[in-house]
Formats: sequence, structure tokens, C-alpha cells
Amino acid sequence: MRSLLRTPMMAPLVRDSALVWVASGVVGVSFGAISVAGGLPVWVPVAMSLVVYAGSAQFSAVGVLLAGGGPLAAAATGLLLNTRTAAFSLAVADVIGRGRAARLLGAHLVTDETVAFALAQPDPARRRAAFWISGLGLFAVWNLGVLAGALAGGAMGDTGAYGLDAAFPAVLVALVLPALREGPAVRRSALLGAGLALAVTPAVPAGVPVLVALAGLAGYGRGDARRTA
Repeated sequence: MRSLLRTPMMAPLVRDSALVWVASGVVGVSFGAISVAGGLPVWVPVAMSLVVYAGSAQFSAVGVLLAGGGPLAAAATGLLLNTRTAAFSLAVADVIGRGRAARLLGAHLVTDETVAFALAQPDPARRRAAFWISGLGLFAVWNLGVLAGALAGGAMGDTGAYGLDAAFPAVLVALVLPALREGPAVRRSALLGAGLALAVTPAVPAGVPVLVALAGLAGYGRGDARRTA
């Protein structure tokens, strides 16, 4: 891995990755600040970012916790959102390397951004370098951003005074919106899931409606299946 990071291609790959790192750092600061300002201790977002390291899953899990949901509901929500990385790992299995240490560390660095950046490269050597350069940089910047935000969040006091109580729902909406452009089947599933979640919200504990919303996936592809029958 060290030899990859010393190749002539490192400079352009770092340059191309830098914008993603900056964006990730800004989101990390937001995640850390909102988590702590919402009532969680500093170590929770910091430890989650080091051990779990999954942006959207982290936002969702902490959102469930701040809404009053239990840790099991929060963990289940995060795990379900992060199942997509299993497919990503298969896509970059040859890129990561063959050593046990490389595979263990590489699996932890698999994200939407690192996989997309690696697979966009024209040859195997460049794909491998792109994965490690973007992945290590993204991991470092994300965790530094979360730590900075968590330390700042502890000094904010009441989140209501800053309107931060609306930040988590806004982030989750922003995460969902791009997927809604993929086609009517996705939008149909999203509407069904949202309707189910709203229907059960008055009757179930916080965090459970998020899990119930996953039942909306039952509507995915049904319209296409009927048309092809």
C-alpha cells in the first residue's frame, strides 16, 4: 500500500479527492455538533464514526436516538441502511488487495464515494491507488470533522435556540431525494413507506416507524411486474 501512495498518480488523485474530503468534513462537523447538542455525550458520535463509519446510517441511528427510540431500533435502522455496502465490497474486492490486513482495513473504508471514485479509474493500478487515497483521506477528514463538531456542540446548549432540532430530518430528506429520481417504482415505495410510518407513529415507540417504513419496499417493482405479465 505504501508503494501505491508514492506513485506519480498520487498528486492528481489527491487533488480530485479533495473536494469530497472537504464536503465530508463539513457534514462530519454537522453530525458531531447536532449529536452532542441534542443531548448525546461527546464520545458517542466520535466512537460511532471510528467504529461504524457510515454517514447516512449514523445520521439515521442518531436521529432515532434523539427522537427517543431505543438503541436496538437505532442499530437496526443503521444496519439496514448500510446493507448496500455489501454489494460495494464485492465490486472492489480485487481493488482492495489480497492481504488479510488490507482486506480488513479496506472493508472499513468502503463507502459510496470511495467505490465510485475507484471504479471510475481506467486501469487496475489506478483504481487501487484511488481507493486507498480517497478512502484514507475521507476517513481522516470525516472523523476530525465529527470530533470538532462534537466539541463545539457541547458549548451550544439548547439546540432549539439554533433550530438544530430540524437538522436531522433535513439531512435525511436530502439523502432520500436523489434516489427518488431513479424511477416511479422507487417513488411508489417511498410514498408507501412514508404513509405506513405516519400511520403507526401515534401508536408505537419512537424509532419503530422508521423500521415500519421499510415495508414500503414491498411495492417496489410490482408495477413493472404487472406490465410484463
